[in-house]
Amino acid sequence: MTHISDIMTKDVETCSLGDTIYEVAMRMKELDVGVIPIVENKKLMGIITDRDIVLRCIADRQPPSSKVEDIMSENLFTVSPDTTTQEAARLMAKEQIRRLPVVENGELVGIVALGDLAVRDITDNQAKQALSEISEDDGEQAVH
Repeated sequence: MTHISDIMTKDVETCSLGDTIYEVAMRMKELDVGVIPIVENKKLMGIITDRDIVLRCIADRQPPSSKVEDIMSENLFTVSPDTTTQEAARLMAKEQIRRLPVVENGELVGIVALGDLAVRDITDNQAKQALSEISEDDGEQAVH
């Protein structure tokens, strides 16, 4: 049985609550990523996606100098490193999310994405089907 700790990205780049939306967007561009966890004192405070920037900043006419905490998603679904890939796949399918922060004792220790699960040999056919449906969805759902 494969656990999230076996497939997660461990060295996750983060930003802090005091960073501006512009700074986070530039960080995303530098790293070529669409999500950045927001961390304070090693604790996961929220997550911001490129979609959050478009919908909650640009579309709402927020200035790029606004603080990231104004638009980040705070009520997150997370998993622990010992969560099985099947459990994570079911959660992602049920909640229609593409990325899960991996948290241990309240601290961010990694992140797992839909693609990480899709390339693994997940034996649960229901999980495979659900992941397939998420990846075919035209609009990315916000991380909750």
